[in-house]
Amino acid sequence: MRDMKRYVLTMIGIALALTGVAQVVTLDSCRAMALRNNKEIQKASLSIEKAGYQRDEAKAAYLPSVDLEGGYIYNSRKISLVSEDQMLPTKSFNATTGAYDYNLVIDPTTGYPLQVDGQYVPSTVALLPKSALTYNVHNLMGGALTVTQPIYMGGKITAMNAITHYAEELAREQRDSKAEDIIYDVDAAYWQVVSLCAKQKLAQSYVALVESLDNDVKAMVKQGVATRANQLSVDVKLNEAQVDQTKVDNGVVLARMLLAQVCGLPVNTVMTLADEGRDDLGTKLVATRVNLDEVYDRRHEIRSLELATEIYDQQVKVARSEMMPQVAAVAALHATNPNTYNGFENRFGAAFSIGAMVKVPLWHWGGLSSKVKAAQVDANIKRLELADAKDKIALQVSQASFKYEEAFKTYEKTKANLAAADENLRIANVAFKEGVGTADDVMTAQTAWLKANSEKIDAEIDVQLCDVYLSKVLGTMKY
Repeated sequence: MRDMKRYVLTMIGIALALTGVAQVVTLDSCRAMALRNNKEIQKASLSIEKAGYQRDEAKAAYLPSVDLEGGYIYNSRKISLVSEDQMLPTKSFNATTGAYDYNLVIDPTTGYPLQVDGQYVPSTVALLPKSALTYNVHNLMGGALTVTQPIYMGGKITAMNAITHYAEELAREQRDSKAEDIIYDVDAAYWQVVSLCAKQKLAQSYVALVESLDNDVKAMVKQGVATRANQLSVDVKLNEAQVDQTKVDNGVVLARMLLAQVCGLPVNTVMTLADEGRDDLGTKLVATRVNLDEVYDRRHEIRSLELATEIYDQQVKVARSEMMPQVAAVAALHATNPNTYNGFENRFGAAFSIGAMVKVPLWHWGGLSSKVKAAQVDANIKRLELADAKDKIALQVSQASFKYEEAFKTYEKTKANLAAADENLRIANVAFKEGVGTADDVMTAQTAWLKANSEKIDAEIDVQLCDVYLSKVLGTMKY
């Protein structure tokens, strides 16, 4: 629902920008548009999505993997196990000896087996033709369906699942950290517009004051109670006020463009800010109770470093797993053509097998242990970075709190100065009209009034910026 609301708000903003109609937007609206349209936030969201897929991939390692493989080879020639027909001697059973004796040719002259070239001559042979041992292997095909179930991988699978879990959380923390940076940029641009609009209104009032004085001096010159020099000095002051007004007008336009760009809208978007016409922004001092342990828990930078430390600790376990035995069960169904199980006949023959694989690292010349030590060093580095970040955040919190209190005190003083400047200007105008004061006195009072108003605007805006920065430092920023 919230995303839909942001989307509708963004679409309305773009539509109004294209039609040139001004829309009144609040600070929260600008924040929502910036978060929705910012490319860095979109990239960070995609990183979270990617981390989720990697976590699913790590979970799958617990389950058995099933693979199907196949292949085909064409051979140009057949395979023969013999070079020519083979004639094998035979044996007959000898009842006298109870054993089998070769059937040999008996020399009639000697009564002993006949020998030719030192070899006995068999009387009978078994013919083994070459054609019977020649196989058609022109088309050789094979395939296997294999199932592998990891049983023990030295703790690597568990460590990888932990790493992907921490990586997903780290991606979320990094996105939230970027979101806070964007919120701060939006607030700075927003209050810059509010500040310049207030100064634009102030510049218009100041020009009106100087114009009124200029008209009075001109009338006095005609009456002979003021000199031409008095009129020229007022004219110079009026020109300066008009030039300053032009600068402020241009500054407002540029500041609005910057705000639109930060919000992800076209730079020519016409927006009226809800706070730009207010004389008082309701600035008040908010007491803050700082507990550094709670700040550390809320800060995305600390959480990111803690997650990174956890990841590096798991990397140590991954490195150590390569030094541990690894066991997996394997089952396979495989088939070949020609059928190697039945005389190489040209048809598929299938069989299955079941077994286990064990890998035990024995000696790697210290390479695996050095890899573990290197991973441990990386983990220790992250711990040092975490400790250093906590020290810096403690200092940052102190500085932000001090700056916030200082900004509010400055704002209170500027309000008192503005009240004095208003009274001083009133007295100078009365004295001038009664003839006991000079135009220079009035211009001096007007300049002091302009400075007091400008300082009050700057101080009020500074309190707003210090407040959002303090919330960012304390980790309490709401968006």
